[in-house]
Amino acid sequence: SPPVSSDEAVVSTQSTGKLFSKGVVTGYRRGLRNQDSSISLVKIEGVTSKADTDFYLGKRIAYVYRGLKSRKNKITKRDTKLRVIWGKVRRAHGSSGVVRASFRTNLPPKAIGATVRVMLYPSRV
Repeated sequence: SPPVSSDEAVVSTQSTGKLFSKGVVTGYRRGLRNQDSSISLVKIEGVTSKADTDFYLGKRIAYVYRGLKSRKNKITKRDTKLRVIWGKVRRAHGSSGVVRASFRTNLPPKAIGATVRVMLYPSRV
């Protein structure tokens, strides 16, 4: 291949600016008869093994949903129906890349099957 100048190398190695990965809430941590609604199970896109989950441990998760009535956003001071429940990836669950997450308030049952944003911060590097 032709030699690459240093300017071109910088452009090609820059990141895409991705802030989050997609995940799906698969349910609550449970046994045969009991479930623990304070721990949610999340399947993260592209994560297929227990070793892959190590990168996501401690990362923030946002469950974004639409409420019935508008409320004022604390930051932008505008009315909005969007709400967020924040959580954190706690540990792996099994060997297939599912993680356990706990949220500030427990996720409602309608969140099962819904998508969540797994933020790529805080960094542990």
